[in-house]
Amino acid sequence: MTRRCGHGDAGQVFPIYITVVAGLLFVAFAFFAVGQAAVKRNDAQTAADAAALAAAQETRDELADLWVLAVLDPTKWQGIFDGDGGSNRCERAVELAAMNDAKAQCFPDGPLSYRVKVATNKPIGESVVPGTAGKHAHAEAVAVIEPLCDPPGQIPPGNGLPTLNCDDDVDWVLDPADLTELPGPEDLFDVHLAAG
Repeated sequence: MTRRCGHGDAGQVFPIYITVVAGLLFVAFAFFAVGQAAVKRNDAQTAADAAALAAAQETRDELADLWVLAVLDPTKWQGIFDGDGGSNRCERAVELAAMNDAKAQCFPDGPLSYRVKVATNKPIGESVVPGTAGKHAHAEAVAVIEPLCDPPGQIPPGNGLPTLNCDDDVDWVLDPADLTELPGPEDLFDVHLAAG
């Protein structure tokens, strides 16, 4: 006696196949939504980093200019390296964030630091994840201006200028009669991002 194969099993597999394919498509769309959100978050972090660094670099350049103006008066050097006389450059942070398609809030964190919070102008967009359509990516960055030189503890008598000791064992020997070779902003101060 021979048995005939039933064809009814094939009909039962088809709904399972459709369910598995639909589930895989949903997972793929969910991963796409997560990737889309990650890209927006990355855009926001880039805008925040650039904005904070721009504000700090503007302040660094201003402090370096103040140091050049006060180079003949070493008693003012310590104040300049502490950030005295530098103005709030948050407008530069806001401007740079706008160039990166974001809105920024900037806060000076003392005379030698800026904290910038950024939100992207464009939302994450529609996706299979509910509630993402109107959400904007947010990020925060802190930029620090670090003095690279140590103002002298003792000022030589007369009209002489003290040697300016900077990082990497660089000594700037300053001659009041010839001030053509002065350290630049990047020699006097380092600007970098710090942990928020």
